[in-house]
Amino acid sequence: MTTSIRRPFWAHIRRVLGAVLLLALCAVPPALGQDLLQKFEEKTTTFTLENGLDFVIIERHDAPVASFATYADVGSVDEPEGQTGIAHMFEHMAFKGTTTIGTRDIEKEMKALKRQEEIYLQARRERAKGSQADSSRIAELEEQFEQATDTAESYIKKGEFENILERNGVSGLNASTSADATRYFYSLPANKAELFFALESDRFANPMLREFYTERDVVMEERRQRTESSPTGRLVEEFLTTAFKAHPYGNPTIGHMSDLKNLSRTDAKQFFEKHYNPSNLTIGIAGDVEPERMRSLAEEYFGRLSGGREPLPVRTEEPEQISERRVVIREQTQPFVLIGFHRGSMQSDDAPVYDVLSDVLTGGRTSRLYESLVKQEKALQVQALPAFPGSKYDTLFGIMGVPNRGVSPDSVEHMIDDELEAIKEEGITQEELERAKTRARSDLIGQLDSNQGLALQFAQMEALKGDWRSVFRKLDAIESVTVDDVQRVAQSTFERSNRTVAMIKTTDDEQPTAAAN
Repeated sequence: MTTSIRRPFWAHIRRVLGAVLLLALCAVPPALGQDLLQKFEEKTTTFTLENGLDFVIIERHDAPVASFATYADVGSVDEPEGQTGIAHMFEHMAFKGTTTIGTRDIEKEMKALKRQEEIYLQARRERAKGSQADSSRIAELEEQFEQATDTAESYIKKGEFENILERNGVSGLNASTSADATRYFYSLPANKAELFFALESDRFANPMLREFYTERDVVMEERRQRTESSPTGRLVEEFLTTAFKAHPYGNPTIGHMSDLKNLSRTDAKQFFEKHYNPSNLTIGIAGDVEPERMRSLAEEYFGRLSGGREPLPVRTEEPEQISERRVVIREQTQPFVLIGFHRGSMQSDDAPVYDVLSDVLTGGRTSRLYESLVKQEKALQVQALPAFPGSKYDTLFGIMGVPNRGVSPDSVEHMIDDELEAIKEEGITQEELERAKTRARSDLIGQLDSNQGLALQFAQMEALKGDWRSVFRKLDAIESVTVDDVQRVAQSTFERSNRTVAMIKTTDDEQPTAAAN
C-alpha cells in the first residue's frame, strides 16, 4: 500500500496559505446569494399557463438579444424497461420539424411513415421469436422497410427547422440529455422572439418524429464509439451498473445496444405523449424582452397545447449498500480510477456539504487531491463529482483519477483514501471552507453572466425546486456549511461498505482485488 505524502508538509503549507487567503476572503460579502436574489427579483417574472406550462422571464436589456431554454423534466432515469436510450433519442429528434415544417407533402409523408412503422413492427415481432424466427420472412420485411423508409424520406425538406432559425440569426442551437432532464436551447435577436414561440410550440403540438430510424442508427454508432470502443466509456458503464443494483441511475443514458436495436417510432410517440406534456415543461427566457409581451405570446402559441398529467417520479429506491463493490477492466490502455459513495439527492439537507467537499478535494491548485496527486506527479488528473450521474434522486459522490506513468491505479486509490480518511479524522480547516465558499460565489456569478446560463439555471430550478430563487438559496446554503458539517458528512459517507471502485489496469496484479471483466 502506498503511504500518504500529505502530512506534515502539506498540512503546514495549508496553514500558511490559509492565513494569507483568509484576509482576502473575509472581504467577500457573506450574503451574496441574498444580494443577488434581490437584484433579480426586480427583473424576473414567472407565470403558468392554464395547461400547466411554466415560464420564467428574466429581463436583461444590455444587448438586443434573447436566449430561450426549454427544460423537459425527463431523462434516462424515466425510461420504461427495455427502452433505455429513448430519452436521448429526443435530443436527436429535437429539430427534425413538424407537420408544417420540414415536409413536402404531409399527407403522403404521414401515410409513408405509417407504412414504414407497420413493417418495422412486424419485423420486430418476427425477430423476437429467436431461433424460431422465419429468416426469409425477416429478410423480406427488411427489404420492404428500406423501400418504405426511402419513400418516407423523399417527402422531407431536410434541415428546414434549423434553416429557418439560421436565416433569422440563431446562435448556440443545441440540445442535451442527462439522467435527469432534457434541454433544448438557443439564442435569437430580441426582435425575433415571436419566432421562438411559433417554432417551439409547433414542435410540441405537432411532432413528426421523422427520420427516427435513421437517427437511431446514429445513436447506435455513437454508442459504439463512446462506450464499446472506449475503455473509459465501458468502465463508467460498468461502474454505474455495479453501484446501482435497483435504481435506473444504473442504466446508461445512451442506452443498451439491445434496447436501441428494438426501439420503435411507436415507443417514442408513447414516451413523448407521457413526458412532453405542458405540465412537465418549463421555459426560461433571458434577454432584451418585455414580460407582458412574453406572456401574451406564450398564451397565443403555447396555450393551444393540451394539458396532461405530470408523470409520477421514479418509485424504485436504491437499497442501502452493505459491502464494497469493485470492478476491474484489464487492457493495454491508460489506467483509470473511479470511486463512488452513495449520498442523498439535491433535496437533502446535506447536499451543499457535498459541494464543499468536492471543492476541498479537487477545486483548484490548492485543493487536497491536486496537491497530493497532481503536483506530486502521481496522477495526470483528479476530479471530484459531487452528484453523479444525476441529482434528482439519491446519487453518488464520485472521485476519478488518471494515474501518471509508472503509478498503479491501486496507489492512486490508496492516496485518495488517505485524504478521505484525513477529513474524517481531522476535518477540514476554516480556510479550506472559506475557499470553497468563495469559489461557489464565483461559479454562480459566472453562470449568471450569460443570458443562456440564466435561462437554463432559472428554468431548471423552477422545475425541480418549484422556485427559480433556489439558484441563490443554494449559495446561501453553502454559506451556512460549517467545518463540523463537512466532517460529519465525510464520516457518514466515506465508508468502505458504502463505496464502489472501478479501475482500468494494464497488467495483472499478483493479488487482484476483483475478478477481471
